[in-house]
Amino acid sequence: MKPTLFLALFASTSLLAQTAAPKAPTAPAPNTTPAKPKGPTIPADAQWHDVTTWGVEGRGWEDQERKRWFDRFPAKAEKTVTPAVWGLSRDSAGMMVRFKTDAKAIYCRYDLSKANLALPAMPATGVSGLDLYARDAKGKWRWVACPKPDKQHVETVMIGDITPGEHEFAAYLPLYNGVEKLEIGVPAGAKFEGLAPRQKPIVFYGTSITHGANASRPGMVHTAILGRHLDRPVMNLGFSGNGKMDAAVGDLLNELDPAAIVIDCLPNMGPADVTAKCGPLVKQLRSKHTTIPIILVEDRRFTNSWITPGKAKFHDDNHAALKAAYEQLKKEKVANLHYIGGDALYGTDAEGSNDASHGTDLGFLRQAEIFEPVLRKALK
Repeated sequence: MKPTLFLALFASTSLLAQTAAPKAPTAPAPNTTPAKPKGPTIPADAQWHDVTTWGVEGRGWEDQERKRWFDRFPAKAEKTVTPAVWGLSRDSAGMMVRFKTDAKAIYCRYDLSKANLALPAMPATGVSGLDLYARDAKGKWRWVACPKPDKQHVETVMIGDITPGEHEFAAYLPLYNGVEKLEIGVPAGAKFEGLAPRQKPIVFYGTSITHGANASRPGMVHTAILGRHLDRPVMNLGFSGNGKMDAAVGDLLNELDPAAIVIDCLPNMGPADVTAKCGPLVKQLRSKHTTIPIILVEDRRFTNSWITPGKAKFHDDNHAALKAAYEQLKKEKVANLHYIGGDALYGTDAEGSNDASHGTDLGFLRQAEIFEPVLRKALK
């Protein structure tokens, strides 16, 4: 064989052997991702307390049948209100449970009715969370914890290593989800007392803003903030897109025993609707609630309406319609009627909303600060 041919065959054979030979095993790369720390766990002997045994605030019609315990309306409302309002009334918005305990930790477990735990502009903590507050040494409500749900069954340690002694707690239920069952847990041997719901709530009838969009936590909607600031029970009857001064809702309100009624429906209405429905609703409520304060609220302005003349004019016309209805009711000697303007409900710097329409926590806080002095004066 010629040397050149031999060299070519040798090179070809060597290359084939090199490519066909299996690679030597290599050691796996070291794990550079830190292990996820394990959070505190619920002990097997935890004591669980079903909140339905002592009740929640923000739930009226206590003596009437319900399809689900945590529905906002009684079962009979399904036949009288619109299908949309009925469906939304099954969210637990505004409900709040109070209790006292000397426990060193607080646990919760609850089942949600809807698998959709969050909304595009609203996190799971607001839509589906259980928001825990406690009174401090001066009696002021202070935020404690709000777990973020990641499935319909939630079972978690809300807070541990609590300062020794007995504390009063309040937990706000989900805003845009329904609750099938709710229990509060504490370590074995801890004292626990469920606190009965306070009576005569301030009732808020309104729209998605009242309902709580887009609060980051259930305790940050303005109705909840006002409940803490005024230290009074509240009832949230906000129905997203469907707060329209309906007479069927007025009939249900007339079955309650509230301290005051706030009508905040303009974001879902136009001027003609306001003119047609405001006066009749107020008179309907006054036929049963002869002396309690009734507060009418203008709609907030879109936070970008300063640059959109069409939106600005719509709000101008809506506000004018409500003001005219208010003045007419005053002329007709409807007593104890109050009014809240809407121009600055989210502030005046365009920073109170994340979608121009619904409040962020900042917007809700500003709204509560405008409502508060009017409510304090009215409730005297």
